[in-house]
Amino acid sequence: MPNNKSLISAAALALGLLSMASFSTVIQAKQAQFSPLSQFGNNPGELTASYFKPSNSTKTLVVLLHGCVQDAKVLAKQSGFLAQAKAHNFALLLPQQSKTNNIKQCFNWFSAPDTDRDKGETLSLKNMIASTKKTLGVDKVYIAGLSAGGAMASSMLVNYPEQFNGGAVIAGLPYPCADSLIKAISCMRTGPSQSADELATLARKTSPNTSQWPPLYVITGSSDNVVNADNSAKLAQQWARLSSLNSLSMSKQKNADVMQWVGHSQKAHIKLVTIADMDHGLSVNPDVEGGGVVAPFLPKAQLSAAKDIVDFWQLN
Repeated sequence: MPNNKSLISAAALALGLLSMASFSTVIQAKQAQFSPLSQFGNNPGELTASYFKPSNSTKTLVVLLHGCVQDAKVLAKQSGFLAQAKAHNFALLLPQQSKTNNIKQCFNWFSAPDTDRDKGETLSLKNMIASTKKTLGVDKVYIAGLSAGGAMASSMLVNYPEQFNGGAVIAGLPYPCADSLIKAISCMRTGPSQSADELATLARKTSPNTSQWPPLYVITGSSDNVVNADNSAKLAQQWARLSSLNSLSMSKQKNADVMQWVGHSQKAHIKLVTIADMDHGLSVNPDVEGGGVVAPFLPKAQLSAAKDIVDFWQLN
């Protein structure tokens, strides 16, 4: 299909994500010693990026993909991911979308020229990761994304599962949920048209030589009015099919329903968290250290998504 970059505004409006942070918050984020990633090879998606390097040497990199109308560095700070990186000594890679590519600065998660393997934004992200790994000397890579960034994280995990030690999709969608503007809006509103089995089959066709899929953390709000929570449920189920996991446990955690699929190591390989009565966004808890701060589409909850993701990945 043709590239939809000139048609994105309607989808971005539907996705409705993440207002601009205040000027003072932007200034604070820029003081966090982020470095520009100026050279990283072929960049067909025309993305930019910055990174945070902890004071001590590290072998771990977390890629954080922002949502629409959002600055990646501000998200890293507000969400608690920057605080977690400092506390647990891992690096952050922060890719940034532009208004030139997308009027609302959304990653183009439903455009095949940007989500197919080694094309468009997907290839740009792949090259960013490879360059940062070499620059910092890391050997473990994790990826997390919020909403449109979560959908893009799904794409990266399906296209390059062997490159990631773990993933997290926050208020996002499974890949390949949609490959056009119309399908994207439908998927967001009502959930994927495909079953979990069909989504798993499509993922296997994308990466046919993959035998081990990385651990995946999925989180959503039960009252998400932007991205239907069924997307998160289908994503977790897709991953369970890919990983051939049937052992499922259910529990409560800080006002959230938790479903976990246990892997062969007897550790949770997939975790699906649904926070009661929460709308669209990444949950933060400013009452705990490193738990993030409340901002548009960063709603307060008992559970800090950043902290819980880091715990799930065992980076703490």
